[in-house]
Amino acid sequence: MIVKILKNVSGFPAVRYNTDKVDRNTGELMKISGFGPLQAFQNLRPQDFINYLQMVSSVNTRIEKAQFHAVLSAKGKEYDKGQLTAIATLWMEEMGYGQQPYLAIFHKDTSNNHLHLVTTRIGKDGRKINSAYEYLRASASLNKVLGYDFALQYAFSTRAQFYLILESKGYMGSDFDEQKLEKHIAAYRPDKFRIGELKALLWAHKDAAGYRQLLESHYQVELVFHAAEGKAPYGYTILDHATKQVFKGSEVLSLKYLSAQIPEQTSAWELPLSNMESSGHETAAYIGPIWMADDIDDEAILGRNRHRKKQARTNTR
Repeated sequence: MIVKILKNVSGFPAVRYNTDKVDRNTGELMKISGFGPLQAFQNLRPQDFINYLQMVSSVNTRIEKAQFHAVLSAKGKEYDKGQLTAIATLWMEEMGYGQQPYLAIFHKDTSNNHLHLVTTRIGKDGRKINSAYEYLRASASLNKVLGYDFALQYAFSTRAQFYLILESKGYMGSDFDEQKLEKHIAAYRPDKFRIGELKALLWAHKDAAGYRQLLESHYQVELVFHAAEGKAPYGYTILDHATKQVFKGSEVLSLKYLSAQIPEQTSAWELPLSNMESSGHETAAYIGPIWMADDIDDEAILGRNRHRKKQARTNTR
């Protein structure tokens, strides 16, 4: 995923540009946030949003170009509209815009799913939202929100383990730079001392009732079993959150020694978590027919025909 902040302009033309997409059924209004009493009204017009943004911006007359317009773009269909909205909400918080009035509009007229965000750079207290090193912070904040910064603190030996770390903590990142990931994997060296400690730990608690919960709550050691749904597990992974390392279960203790505590048929909750799809967002206001001829071209901004080769995760843990 990439993020792009578009140039500052006055008058909030991005509102009409994006609502025009909604009107033509090439966009979908996913979220209206921070517009206060305005959100209680039905049949809101684009001009209503513009008026509100201008009202907020008017308390600081020194900033002539107050519009903040950003785009979060996925590679192909890597992220759906709900995921993009959830990620955008967290990203706006990281960038200092979480309490601002803003619109989030999903565009579906290109080969890459993408979401536009429109707000004002002026806070309700009259101060300009911090824009120092904005382009650098935009990418850094996105990496943080997607969980990449968190997962890269761990030592792991496979691509699948990297994404399992993200999934275990509820992060939605699924498209980290492959070259950087391979470089991190290449630096992996097994911690034989820690492997010995974990083997002793598992052996000591393997017959205890609820041993998985005990390991996680007392030792920050999480066990994730791998299986086809309805089948017995064929392996497992150890997420050692205490030392920030990931191990193949077979490196530590054979699965057969844990079998007394594993159901013969694995249910959905024991499978590796999939990326979360956010479905919660505020009800979109109706946008009537409007016209916007003067703005930007999506493909010029977002590029053409980006494609990512997908690989199965379950066979490489």
